[in-house]
Amino acid sequence: MTIPGNAIDSLVSAIPQPALVLDTRSDTVSGWNGSAALLLTGASETPAGERFSAFLGASLPLFVVFVEEVDHRGESWTRDVALVSLDGRHLRCELRARVLPQQTGLMLVMLTDLAAFERRTAMVETAKMHRAGLTEWKRAERFFAELERENQLILNAAGEGIYGVNAEGKTTFVNRAAREMLGWTAEDLLGRNIHSIIHHHHLNGDLYPAHDCKIYQSFRFEKVHRIDNEVFWRKDGKPIRVEYVSTPIYDQQVLVGAVVIFRDITERKENERKLHEALQEVASLRDQLEQENAYLQEAITSERAHHDIVGTSAAIRQIRARIDLVAPTDATVLISGETGTGKALVANAIHKAGARARRAMINFKCGAVSADDVEAELFGQLRGASAQSSRDKPGKLELAHGGTLFLDDITELPLETQGRLLQALQTGTVTRLGDTRAKPLDLHVIAAMNDDPERAVRSGKFRQDLLFFLNVFPINCVPLRHRPEDIPLLASHLLDVTCLRLNLARPIITERAVQQMMDYPWPGNVRELRNVLERAAILSGGGKIILELGRARSGTSGDVIPIRTEAEMENIVRDNLIACLRETDGKVSGPGGAAELLDVKPTTLYSRIRRFRITEDEWRKERPAAP
Repeated sequence: MTIPGNAIDSLVSAIPQPALVLDTRSDTVSGWNGSAALLLTGASETPAGERFSAFLGASLPLFVVFVEEVDHRGESWTRDVALVSLDGRHLRCELRARVLPQQTGLMLVMLTDLAAFERRTAMVETAKMHRAGLTEWKRAERFFAELERENQLILNAAGEGIYGVNAEGKTTFVNRAAREMLGWTAEDLLGRNIHSIIHHHHLNGDLYPAHDCKIYQSFRFEKVHRIDNEVFWRKDGKPIRVEYVSTPIYDQQVLVGAVVIFRDITERKENERKLHEALQEVASLRDQLEQENAYLQEAITSERAHHDIVGTSAAIRQIRARIDLVAPTDATVLISGETGTGKALVANAIHKAGARARRAMINFKCGAVSADDVEAELFGQLRGASAQSSRDKPGKLELAHGGTLFLDDITELPLETQGRLLQALQTGTVTRLGDTRAKPLDLHVIAAMNDDPERAVRSGKFRQDLLFFLNVFPINCVPLRHRPEDIPLLASHLLDVTCLRLNLARPIITERAVQQMMDYPWPGNVRELRNVLERAAILSGGGKIILELGRARSGTSGDVIPIRTEAEMENIVRDNLIACLRETDGKVSGPGGAAELLDVKPTTLYSRIRRFRITEDEWRKERPAAP
């Protein structure tokens, strides 16, 4: 049922104080009495249809919130909404509103001019005081002054900050500790909305609405709140971390506000933050040390034929000289040479002679990791970055921070990974997979490749920009066939190491055996020499050494080994691989497999089989009959 306009006018006219009926759907005044019209417009009669928002000015948002509260509760009141009359007067009013029953969108609003109300109150109090007499007035003044002084002494003696708010959210008192912690004076805070002054934003900058404030909820919902992690804002704009207790206050069983007791915990929170960061750093360092220790244990237990660069040839002397030149620096080194020529040994010698010798040299065999896992191994990953990543894992770049990173067989890296590696080395930072934070890198980079660098670039296996970055100080490891004069010393050294490791009697190296070794081309270089000597140590049983050099050994000690082209050497390697597969009946990995016999990683051997296009028919050919 809708109330007609004349009924609305009769309704509001019957109310003695300023009142109006507001249509919240259209923001129009459907009717008002003369007192309301005089208060808001300066004229006793104003036609209906005036927009109420014209009287709100900057208080429009607060009035919208008030209207929602009235609509929710049915009635409410507020003194937070300031009004502006049409003739420019700023009015302090108390607004009391009630939803008209069965009237959609209509609301009865009664206005109390607080200035006039305070004047009337003062007149009443004055009259009462005159009636009570001057003596009684002075006695009451002394009593309340003494009570106020005692209360102030107690409040100001407290070490915690204490302040009170009334039911309107206005500050009623602030003790000395609160003023000192916040930097605000009593004049700044008393009688004002303290939430908008000291509690308006969260620490992250998000707005803190008053209706979410736990302090205001204390007296709105009559509940004690204990909060241990919020901020108050000082007068200088700086936040302080606080913990506080907000307790409702009652007067004659009537809720009148709340008292807040708080303390500054900024220093404690900062110490907790520093402790947390320190514990995180300790955990990170512990993880890194565990990874380094695991890596070093693996390196210690891994088989190494020799630990020194042995030889007297001009090529070996030149390598030693270049090691002495580059070791004291952090210049990037690129070591090239055929497989088995000792590139890892040269890298280890550079690291041990440098300033980073006390830290680990992290060795990353680029061809020993599948293309799907190579980036996780190199750059590290966060837990959940992939289906297999169940924990945070630092990569080899991160583990080498402060030490040396040796990238072996770098041409085996996928081209896209080469690009990311170049970016990390150039910027001196690394970002784990699944992470957005870059970590700084301080490392000495040594790389090695089996191919000729320029040929690797031309073939498309190696990025030219990465070659330019790495090829600061090149070192070439000469094949064993080009320095046969080193073979006697190498053989003696390797035999000593092998017999000590296998607990075997050392066989006698004869002149004929030396000549055989010097005549053999050694396509596998020092690695092949080590394997041959290990087999000889087992077969010889402490007597004269028995060498098994395979099909390629020379027929007589006087045979001259011709110089072979690169293609011929490739054929030798291919034939050797076919013979090995025939020996293992095609088994590549695992115990007794071809990878174990050739002392290479299974992934590397699979790559070579694909590169040489070796088919099963080739190694399944019948073996030649034994003599």
